[in-house]
Amino acid sequence: MTRKVFTKLLGLFVLLLVFHTAVMEIVFRQFMQSSPGGSLNSFGREALLSGLIALVVAIPVAAWAAVRIMNRLDLVVTFARRIADGDLSARLDQTSHDELSAMEAALNQTAERLGQSFAEIESRRQELAAMLDSMQEAVVAVTVDGQVAWSNTVMQRMAGTQIRVGRPLAHSVRDPDLLACVKGALEQGAVRSGRASTLAPGRIFDISAAPLPAGGALAVLHDVTRIEIAERSRRDFIANVSHELRTPLTSIQGYVETLMEDTGASPDTTREFLGIIQKSARRMNRLTEDLLALAGVESPDYKLARQPIRASDLLEDATESLGGIVGDSGMELDRAQAPDAFVLADPDAMNQVFGNLIENATKYGKSGGRIRLGAQLGEEYVEFYVQDFGPGIASEHLGRIFERFYRVDKARSRESGGTGLGLAIVKHIVQAHGGRVRAESELGGGSTFFFTLPLAPTSA
Repeated sequence: MTRKVFTKLLGLFVLLLVFHTAVMEIVFRQFMQSSPGGSLNSFGREALLSGLIALVVAIPVAAWAAVRIMNRLDLVVTFARRIADGDLSARLDQTSHDELSAMEAALNQTAERLGQSFAEIESRRQELAAMLDSMQEAVVAVTVDGQVAWSNTVMQRMAGTQIRVGRPLAHSVRDPDLLACVKGALEQGAVRSGRASTLAPGRIFDISAAPLPAGGALAVLHDVTRIEIAERSRRDFIANVSHELRTPLTSIQGYVETLMEDTGASPDTTREFLGIIQKSARRMNRLTEDLLALAGVESPDYKLARQPIRASDLLEDATESLGGIVGDSGMELDRAQAPDAFVLADPDAMNQVFGNLIENATKYGKSGGRIRLGAQLGEEYVEFYVQDFGPGIASEHLGRIFERFYRVDKARSRESGGTGLGLAIVKHIVQAHGGRVRAESELGGGSTFFFTLPLAPTSA
């Protein structure tokens, strides 16, 4: 293009020379015709005059052409500066069809392609940001000097207002394990992993920090709090089951070995030992049954045959089927008034709930002499209760009595044959119905266990 512009300017100069030559020829001919014998001095003056005339004509034309080209080049420079400043919407006006117009068209096309490329890059960046923001994991990217380059909403929510772009990560996050993983990825250029427990109260995160190809590092934090709690619960459960089985097994083994070694034991002693062995075996059998029941209600495949049933009918069924157990323990079973409202419940599962609660009351509330069943209507539920009038439960135990193997009085519970799983089974069955469980108690004033069942929808 530059060669074409140079050629055009050279052609304009040649045109001016031709114009000057033509003027000189015209002047020379007029001079020869008008003054055949004129002097050269007169001819020189005419030639000088004609040169001045040619310059007067040529200078404005050349100036006009130079200014026009310079203005268009200034527009090109302004256009280039706008592009450099990030204004990809800048365009050159094409008002003619010369060599400069071809350059302007090429620059406009380049700007158009740059705009499309940057728009596509921005779209992909936004898609990536949305994808990272939708992740459950916290993600943060840092530069080579340890400053925050980007973080997703999970990380921002977890770190609060402290984490900002351009701020050192060490000033935003205080967890030493996270900072050590990021530092290792930056300095050693390798993936580093760890576990953070101080980023958020009560939460545990697995950390994976990896170097980025263009420099810096990316750290991903996966919340493993639930997994850790489940693993701890599993370990505690295994330990509790092992402990509960070890006690009766040890008793059985000891008495069996004694009977085998002492062949001359009296019939009374043998009967006594066999009675203890039978009691331990029953305890193991009861524990096994409760473990199977708990595994069933905790399973995702646990199904309920829920149906509309009157709340008063549930209490009546519980009184009839469990009254004998209460009577055998030397206690009385009272049934308070209950609403006739329909609830959604599985009758067999509810019989197990009432059975566990009443059995619990006969074991620990026997001194009160009686047990009361009742129910009261709420806005969207019916709340049932089983009340005893025994010694009661201290307030510090009320929040944990529905946990597996939790006992207020461990020695007394084992002596009475309790497995520590009855209330946990009650909780899971009620929750499977969409209800809630709770307990109220005062020392010396007895205990009351409540559970709710949702009302059955009324037919239109």
